[in-house]
Amino acid sequence: MKKNIRQIFLTGLAVVVPVGVTIYILVFLVRLMDDLLSVVPRSFHPDTILGVHIPGLGIISTIFFIFLCGLVTRSYLGRRIVRTGERILQKIPFVRGVYRASKQVSDSLIMDKGQGFRKVVLVEFPRSGTWAIGFVAGQTSGELREKTGGAVSVFMPTSPNPTSGYILLVPEKDLLPLEMTVEQAFTLIVSGGIVAPPERGRHPDAPA
Repeated sequence: MKKNIRQIFLTGLAVVVPVGVTIYILVFLVRLMDDLLSVVPRSFHPDTILGVHIPGLGIISTIFFIFLCGLVTRSYLGRRIVRTGERILQKIPFVRGVYRASKQVSDSLIMDKGQGFRKVVLVEFPRSGTWAIGFVAGQTSGELREKTGGAVSVFMPTSPNPTSGYILLVPEKDLLPLEMTVEQAFTLIVSGGIVAPPERGRHPDAPA
């Protein structure tokens, strides 16, 4: 009897936990996006105009704002405004460094102007004989390429928080490429190695 109760409880837990975590993250993101509307003057705030608070309106407003910025930037006047703003930012100490790094990351990941995070590899770390999962961020250039003999830039995230990690400059011959996708690798890292990627040739939902 106790064994059956335990099994039932664990089965329910296996269903509730992922659903609960998903709902929690979604609610957190909705609230975060809604908080962005706090910069809008009270008289023009959607809650004031509509007379009622609508959850998720921040997401709709943010998407509309991003689309509007993209539409304006594609025009001749918009490009001139963006270039002028960039020149101003480039002249401000510290700010120019943050903006330049953010723009390069954005161009690489969003605008598809780089090779960042497209390949999953294994790197011997922290010592020979032990392996860690990394993501190829691109080829080195300039002084780094000259001093390292053309090493590859690899981002090795920490587990279970992949937003922090190490930047390793590794010779390409010392990298062991993997066939798993970037999403599968991130899932493996976030789960602490519990959720392994499916075997090659096997669908994730296929029975064992």
